[in-house]
Amino acid sequence: MGRPSRRAATAAIETHIAVLKGDPLKAALATALREAEGLGGQERRFVALAARELSRHTRLLDLAARQLGHSPGKHALTEDTALVRYALWRRLFCGEGWTRIGPEVKLPGPVRPRTLHDAVLEGLVTKPLVEPAAPEGPEAIVERLATRYSFPGWLTQRLAQVYPEGTLAGLMASLDDEPSLHFRARPPGTRDAVLAALAEEGVAAEAVACAPDALRVADASHRIFESKTMKARRLQVQDVGSQLIVLACLPPGTTLTGLTVADVCAGAGGKTLGLADLVGAKGKVLAGDRSKRRLSDARERVREFGLKQVTFPHPVPLDAVDVVLVDAPCSGTGSLAREPDQKWKLSAKAITEFQATQSALLAEVAAQVKPGARIVYATCSVLPEENDTVVERFLAKHPDFALEPVGEGWAPELQVGVDGPYLRALPPRVPGGGFFAARLVRKAG
Repeated sequence: MGRPSRRAATAAIETHIAVLKGDPLKAALATALREAEGLGGQERRFVALAARELSRHTRLLDLAARQLGHSPGKHALTEDTALVRYALWRRLFCGEGWTRIGPEVKLPGPVRPRTLHDAVLEGLVTKPLVEPAAPEGPEAIVERLATRYSFPGWLTQRLAQVYPEGTLAGLMASLDDEPSLHFRARPPGTRDAVLAALAEEGVAAEAVACAPDALRVADASHRIFESKTMKARRLQVQDVGSQLIVLACLPPGTTLTGLTVADVCAGAGGKTLGLADLVGAKGKVLAGDRSKRRLSDARERVREFGLKQVTFPHPVPLDAVDVVLVDAPCSGTGSLAREPDQKWKLSAKAITEFQATQSALLAEVAAQVKPGARIVYATCSVLPEENDTVVERFLAKHPDFALEPVGEGWAPELQVGVDGPYLRALPPRVPGGGFFAARLVRKAG
């Protein structure tokens, strides 16, 4: 978890204050780390973890605060709310007492202004907590899970309508946990060689069975980023489900080698790199995105990896491609482990708006592709409104397209993420975030 210190606590709390005022967690964290002076590597790791944890466990931390007489609604300042949550997180999730927590939060600082005296924070850390009575009635399961895993009630209710309790508990637990780092070995098919190279450098890593090139680093020191293997571009940071989406772009029984593929929502280029490795030097990847800022990140990564087969035409000529990946804008409910602040910004209305955007985007792409071309529709959502429903409504309006099962011909160990005709990579069954993909083919003629 890194090394806590007063300076690290200050940066973590300032990050949470910015999040409470509306900033995205990633941006707030980047700002706090940039402005913090003299933080070591282990302190920076602690800041990043603490900042995510404060958003991740908000509901549970606020429940404890209410029991101790400090409901967030009573705080005069946002800074007070952040201080209370930090002190309670160090107590409840780190198992620390006032001896350790006090030096991190005592006046003067670590943030100003504030109205809470040191004695108040000490009381939050030392006063006994009584476990609340278990809720009763038909909503008991939803209430218990929402509290235990700090999810909004409306979102927990919706997930409970989709997944049985056993699956739901595992899914929510995974999305409420600090995510592991997963990598893709490159070029494809060289995972064993990459693992052997890492072992020679003393970096402990292991294969992840449910994706052919996926691996997980067991060494928490993050030495892998300084390894020769990483610097030689033999590794790319990429979630397992994201790797499976790229795999879903493979036409059944064949390869992408030499084909032309479009990634129309390329974002920062994670899947673009994977597609480039699959098409090879003789193929083409045409990348585009409506966000110029995110696409600039993709351009930089493509340059770093030296991928000459990737270009960024505008507009992307979809009538000339064999496969189109539509990694649609979505709620990101499958990525809440990495972006826990988003679960408090989502709403049922937002889900409906995402669905409308996804349907419009899919229809726009479909109108341009040639007969025989494939569209892979994907999201990082675990909600059927953004997944199955979008695909089914599309097929009902577009009889010239057919649903082609994902996973056809995949090895048995890869089938763990396949659900009927769809890719549905759900944690913890598939480690990492939650992802969805469907493959649609335009009928000839």
